[in-house]
Amino acid sequence: MVALSDRKIAIVKTLVESAPDRIVGGLRLALAESVGDSVLASVRQLVEVEAVDRMLRNTIFQPVTPLCVAGGDDSHKLTFPAQALTFVWRGLKASAPSEIAAALKVSAAMAAAEAAGQRVPDPGPAFNVLLALAAEGLRTAGVREFRTAAELCERVRPGGAEAFAACLDIGPIVRKTLPRLGDWVAQTGDETSAPARLAYKDAVAVAEDAGPRFFEMLASQLDPPWMVLRIISAIMDKPTERYLAESELGGFPERVMADIDESLKAISKLDLDGGREAGREAARRVELITRQTFELEVCIELNREHGWGHRIVGQKKALASLVEGCLRDAEKLTAMALPNHSSGFSRPRKSGPKLDEPPDPKAVRRAITLLSFTHEIRFCANYGGFSAMHTKVIEKLGAFIDHYIEEVLDIVRVGHAEPAIGGAFLAVAADVLALIRDEKAAELVRRRAARACAPPDNTVVLDA
Repeated sequence: MVALSDRKIAIVKTLVESAPDRIVGGLRLALAESVGDSVLASVRQLVEVEAVDRMLRNTIFQPVTPLCVAGGDDSHKLTFPAQALTFVWRGLKASAPSEIAAALKVSAAMAAAEAAGQRVPDPGPAFNVLLALAAEGLRTAGVREFRTAAELCERVRPGGAEAFAACLDIGPIVRKTLPRLGDWVAQTGDETSAPARLAYKDAVAVAEDAGPRFFEMLASQLDPPWMVLRIISAIMDKPTERYLAESELGGFPERVMADIDESLKAISKLDLDGGREAGREAARRVELITRQTFELEVCIELNREHGWGHRIVGQKKALASLVEGCLRDAEKLTAMALPNHSSGFSRPRKSGPKLDEPPDPKAVRRAITLLSFTHEIRFCANYGGFSAMHTKVIEKLGAFIDHYIEEVLDIVRVGHAEPAIGGAFLAVAADVLALIRDEKAAELVRRRAARACAPPDNTVVLDA
């Protein structure tokens, strides 16, 4: 087969160079399976070179790479356009090829040492030179690529180019903290706070206003980013709400509380027809809120009567109210999915499962949505303040479903309902049981249903 022409290769190269890292990585994996295809050989080589080049770039710029995302226009946190980093890298390749060659050599030595189980050399000196050159290039804009990067940053927000350069200025300090970030977040005490304070002091020694940038850069390296509250708390020795609010770092807790408000809105708009995944997503937001409020309460000395403390108390109450409403609705919708006959007038009484028609798909889906939600919040119910309600609902549903299953099995066995309809309701009941107990209990019901609702044995025995 004929290889691609130089013109087409040039087009592919332009497309690959402008593609996000995720796309380039995907192409690299896809093309790795086409080794024997001569047509794609040049494309595969091009993508491989680009992927290796980006790995080097991202390693060198590791302190700021997570800040360079999409259009860089997030109004709630410090970000820069991803393309700005691309042009900064091109500017360095045009203006500092020898420094990049030295960094590539160090990167290869690191990979070889790691593969051999040897001590990995410190890349800081070689990498940090490039950060300094990049910061200078953004400020002077003497090289076309640096000028383009600066324009991209300025287009997103005024002063964006200087902010990017200022982040590069403290990049070497942030790079030193990265291997210890996990310990800083996981542990407390002087062993954590002392080195964190030193790193913070080093950052503000570079520039007096470097504090917020320093924490933004640390937050971008953490998952989730709001865990940076622990480092802020360690450095400031668990600050009071008032002190932190009046400092330049007050935006970090404010951002977390704004996230909580957004999650509360999302939970209140739970789509009952969304099924299991909708219920699970709402439950994940409940868990997220409980974790976030816990961090705020642990990391900051709050006053429940006013300010942030009062706001967080209100958010916890709103969460408990939303969750308890969903739990009550879970009971009602389960009863609608597994209906009973009613008799009487002023006070209807249940008289057994209603098996004259198949289950209503909409009612079943709505019940499963809220039962999935109920199942997923079980681990955060205690801290969230709705443990008692959760336990009560689970117990009531358990008693209801046990009784319902036995009644349906009895009705089917005596022939007072079609086996197919009875089996359909038992299948729903098993799904409910899996969500309020476990899959083992549900499987037992499914086996019992299969035996009770199986068609009669119509085997014909021939006379001898």
